Amino acid sequence: MATRRETADFILHRLGGSERFTVRSMFGEFALYADGKPVAFICDDQLFVKILPESAELEGRCERAPAYPGSKDYYLVPEEMVAGDRGLPRLLLRIGAVLPVPKAKKERG
Repeated sequence: MATRRETADFILHRLGGSERFTVRSMFGEFALYADGKPVAFICDDQLFVKILPESAELEGRCERAPAYPGSKDYYLVPEEMVAGDRGLPRLLLRIGAVLPVPKAKKERG
């Protein structure tokens, strides 16, 4: 099932509408970026956050699940946490701070 654009917009809004957060469409789903770095996926209208030491505070608060068939596990963030956890933007920015800058795509031609 593809994620609705409204879900991605809702998540961006709940993250404070900051320009530091963006989403990109990806095969009917979305990648969520913090400061230009991919920190989570929005798949099947649900938020999946990367499991890293910086996201360890989600352990015990979120179940682990694959974002899509065959993927590794991510923290599956419940909707009520997306809607009401004021610390989520800070956590996502902390994840982004430790990730490397994505490599530029090579041009075809």
